[in-house]
Amino acid sequence: MDMTAHDRIRAFIIENFLFGDADSMVENSASLIDNEIIDSTAVLELVAFIEESLAVPVADSDIVPANLDSVDAIARFVAERGAGPATRGNPECVSRAF
Repeated sequence: MDMTAHDRIRAFIIENFLFGDADSMVENSASLIDNEIIDSTAVLELVAFIEESLAVPVADSDIVPANLDSVDAIARFVAERGAGPATRGNPECVSRAF
Protein backbone atom coordinates (compact mmCIF):
# COMPACT_ATOMS: atom_id res chain seq x y z
CA MET A 1 0.00 0.00 0.00
CA ASP A 2 1.31 3.43 -0.95
CA MET A 3 1.65 6.03 1.77
CA THR A 4 0.00 9.39 1.18
CA ALA A 5 1.79 12.67 1.84
CA HIS A 6 -0.17 12.96 5.08
CA ASP A 7 0.94 9.44 6.13
CA ARG A 8 4.61 10.16 5.47
CA ILE A 9 4.54 13.50 7.25
CA ARG A 10 2.68 12.04 10.25
CA ALA A 11 5.09 9.11 10.43
CA PHE A 12 8.08 11.48 10.42
CA ILE A 13 6.60 13.64 13.16
CA ILE A 14 5.64 10.67 15.34
CA GLU A 15 9.04 9.03 14.97
CA ASN A 16 11.19 12.15 15.37
CA PHE A 17 9.28 14.45 17.69
CA LEU A 18 7.00 12.11 19.67
CA PHE A 19 9.52 9.27 19.92
CA GLY A 20 7.10 6.77 18.41
CA ASP A 21 4.12 7.67 20.61
CA ALA A 22 1.37 7.78 18.00
CA ASP A 23 -1.27 8.30 20.69
CA SER A 24 0.16 11.78 21.31
CA MET A 25 -0.21 12.83 17.68
CA VAL A 26 -2.79 15.52 17.00
CA GLU A 27 -5.29 15.70 14.14
CA ASN A 28 -3.92 16.68 10.74
CA SER A 29 -5.39 20.18 11.00
CA ALA A 30 -4.11 20.90 14.53
CA SER A 31 -1.21 23.25 15.19
CA LEU A 32 2.06 21.43 15.84
CA ILE A 33 3.51 24.51 17.54
CA ASP A 34 0.52 25.30 19.78
CA ASN A 35 0.38 21.64 20.83
CA GLU A 36 4.10 21.75 21.66
CA ILE A 37 5.02 18.98 19.25
CA ILE A 38 7.57 21.09 17.38
CA ASP A 39 9.70 24.08 18.32
CA SER A 40 12.10 26.22 16.30
CA THR A 41 14.77 23.48 16.25
CA ALA A 42 12.22 20.89 15.15
CA VAL A 43 11.11 23.19 12.34
CA LEU A 44 14.62 22.96 10.91
CA GLU A 45 14.48 19.15 11.11
CA LEU A 46 11.10 19.25 9.42
CA VAL A 47 12.49 21.41 6.62
CA ALA A 48 15.37 18.96 6.13
CA PHE A 49 12.84 16.09 5.93
CA ILE A 50 10.78 17.96 3.33
CA GLU A 51 13.84 18.74 1.24
CA GLU A 52 15.61 15.38 1.51
CA SER A 53 12.81 12.83 1.78
CA LEU A 54 10.10 14.55 -0.22
CA ALA A 55 12.48 16.28 -2.66
CA VAL A 56 10.82 19.64 -2.21
CA PRO A 57 13.03 22.73 -1.93
CA VAL A 58 12.13 25.06 0.92
CA ALA A 59 13.20 28.69 0.69
CA ASP A 60 13.79 30.73 3.82
CA SER A 61 10.68 32.73 2.99
CA ASP A 62 8.65 29.46 3.00
CA ILE A 63 9.48 28.74 6.64
CA VAL A 64 6.32 30.23 8.11
CA PRO A 65 3.51 28.71 10.16
CA ALA A 66 1.12 28.90 7.21
CA ASN A 67 3.27 26.25 5.49
CA LEU A 68 4.60 24.17 8.39
CA ASP A 69 2.31 24.37 11.43
CA SER A 70 0.11 21.32 10.74
CA VAL A 71 0.19 18.10 8.77
CA ASP A 72 -2.44 19.55 6.44
CA ALA A 73 -0.38 22.72 5.87
CA ILE A 74 2.79 20.74 5.18
CA ALA A 75 0.99 18.39 2.76
CA ARG A 76 -0.54 21.37 0.97
CA PHE A 77 2.86 23.07 0.73
CA VAL A 78 4.46 19.89 -0.64
CA ALA A 79 1.65 19.50 -3.18
CA GLU A 80 2.00 23.08 -4.35
CA ARG A 81 5.78 23.15 -4.53
CA GLY A 82 6.96 19.62 -4.86
CA ALA A 83 5.53 18.16 -7.97
CA GLY A 84 6.35 18.81 -11.57
CA PRO A 85 4.20 21.10 -13.64
CA ALA A 86 1.72 18.35 -14.50
CA THR A 87 0.95 17.58 -10.86
CA ARG A 88 1.65 20.88 -9.11
CA GLY A 89 -1.21 21.80 -6.85
CA ASN A 90 -2.87 18.40 -7.00
CA PRO A 91 -2.31 16.61 -3.66
CA GLU A 92 -3.62 13.32 -5.04
CA CYS A 93 -0.94 13.25 -7.75
CA VAL A 94 1.78 14.03 -5.21
CA SER A 95 0.47 11.34 -2.88
CA ARG A 96 0.87 8.76 -5.62
CA ALA A 97 4.48 9.87 -6.11
CA PHE A 98 5.32 8.85 -2.54
